[in-house]
Amino acid sequence: MTQLIIKPTKKDHTVAKLAAIAIILSVIEFFLPSPIPGIKPGIANIIILYSLVRFDFSTAAWVSIVRVFVSSIIVGSFLSPTFFLSLFGALFSLTLLYGFQKLPKPYFSIISLSLIASFGHIIGQFIIARLWIIPHDSIFNLLPLFLISALIFGIFSAFICDALLKHKLNKHTI
Repeated sequence: MTQLIIKPTKKDHTVAKLAAIAIILSVIEFFLPSPIPGIKPGIANIIILYSLVRFDFSTAAWVSIVRVFVSSIIVGSFLSPTFFLSLFGALFSLTLLYGFQKLPKPYFSIISLSLIASFGHIIGQFIIARLWIIPHDSIFNLLPLFLISALIFGIFSAFICDALLKHKLNKHTI
């Protein structure tokens, strides 16, 4: 029997490092109190956005999916409704980002990508919540509140990510 040797690539290391940061941020955010149940700033999404802008879509997708699975295992929500809300939010967000990142760059800034991801995450969560958790149309009464929070936190994430990208560029030019 031959031994299988796995040789991680530089991209594998990059994904692992970024996913580790995103997981830490997710776990921290999980334990922070929220004034309105279900509304969280999504600080780990800063790392997903950073991965998309700095590297490529596949890096961002891997970081996002690894973050969802590992952080849910750490906080004990794996295969719970919370896990599926997070997973479908991430998948819907990634789907929108994939489509929009292909459009001409002059029309999309880091803020617009962040808002697309943020709104996509909320819409993905509402779809799964409506189909599975709360099968009644009254859940959509909460949508405006969640979309307003997505707008605020999406802009916040974009500014933080932009600062990280500028810091990274300055660090390499010195």
